[in-house]
Parts: sequence; structure tokens; C-alpha cells
Amino acid sequence: MMDFETARGKMVDSQLRTTDVTSHSVLKAFLAVPREEFVPAGVKQIAYADEDLQICPAKDGLGPRYVMKASPLAKLLQLAAITKDNVVLEIGGGLGYVSAVLSQLAGSVVSLESDEELSAAATATLSSLGFDNVATVTGALDKGYAAEAPYDLIFINGSVEDVPAALLGQLSDGGRLIAVVGYGNSAKATVYRRDGKGTSSTSFFNASVKPVPGFAKARDFVF
Repeated sequence: MMDFETARGKMVDSQLRTTDVTSHSVLKAFLAVPREEFVPAGVKQIAYADEDLQICPAKDGLGPRYVMKASPLAKLLQLAAITKDNVVLEIGGGLGYVSAVLSQLAGSVVSLESDEELSAAATATLSSLGFDNVATVTGALDKGYAAEAPYDLIFINGSVEDVPAALLGQLSDGGRLIAVVGYGNSAKATVYRRDGKGTSSTSFFNASVKPVPGFAKARDFVF
């Protein structure tokens, strides 16, 4: 049987530390969360591989869903600079892995997922493992979750073509939203900050990650 704890340590040493992830709190969070518990049974043996892991096939007209590979995820969370007094909204919770990592960094996490089956499975796993500062909710990802707003941080768990105003409007004054904007190798890790009624954005590094559904721009009709 695979030694998952050893594999987790190797993931941190070979995938995170070697890609400029230096935040002690982020490294500690990745060591604390058993990635193998948040993937389907058939994927457990490669849970710590340096790749995106499919957790749900394409269905209902939407593409497949993935757990983001560790290095870009850790770099995004390091960029987010999350503290224990932060209330975080995660967009696209999937099976709960990123929710669990966020729970180690933040005071509380609201994990929004559009797929009810994924959300139910995430709720069960998070509860069984004692990640009790995460609340999982279901709804349209691009609408956010206004019922618990405002948030100090909104983390979009995957790449998007556009960040909707509805999400930016759920940030607290001084809050930030972390997203990978664009698709493929040209996509950029971007931080949006809310200051009063306005927001500004700054792009940081390239990050090729799998898209999260529901964020494609509407196409103009052409005759």
C-alpha cells in the first residue's frame, strides 16, 4: 500500500519548495491535508502526482472537473496572503480539497459548488476529517454567495475568462479576489482589490490551470 504521508512530504519538497513557494503557513497547510481523501477511489494512487486530477467527468453540458495540481495552487494561495482572521469564499469547491487547505489558513471558509453530488461528497469528507470551519453550499458559481458576504478573500478554484461584477461586489472594503484569468499558457494569476466602491487588478505570473465552469463571456450574435 502506498505511504501517503511520505508522498505528501515529497510533494511539498519537490513541487512546492522548488517553485518559489516559501510561505510557512501555506507549506504547513499542504502537509496537513490528505489529498488522497478528496479524490475518487480510482485516483488515490496518483493523488500526489504533479498533475491535475480529474474528479468528475463532463456532464450536463459542462466540462470535466479537476483538483488543481499542487504547485500553481500553492503559488495562488501564497499570493492570497490569507490570515486567520479572514473569511473566505471559495468558488468551485469540487470534492473539498482546496476547501480543506483554505481551512488551515483562514478563520472560516464558505465553499460554493454548483454540482450537488460533488458538494454532498465534499461535505461528508470535510466533516469526517474534522475540517469544521468550512461550510459547503450549492449555487451558480458566477453568482457567488451573497448570503454570507462580504468576504475578505474570494478564491476562484480554476481559470476563468472573466470575473463577474457580482463576485467583486461581495468583497469587503480592502478585500481581494484571486483568479487565474484566461485559458492555457497565457493565463495570468490576478489579484483584484476592492477599495471603497471601486476595484483594481494586478497580474502576477502565468498559470495554466483547468477552467472552472460558468465563467465564459457571452458571445455577440453574428449574422
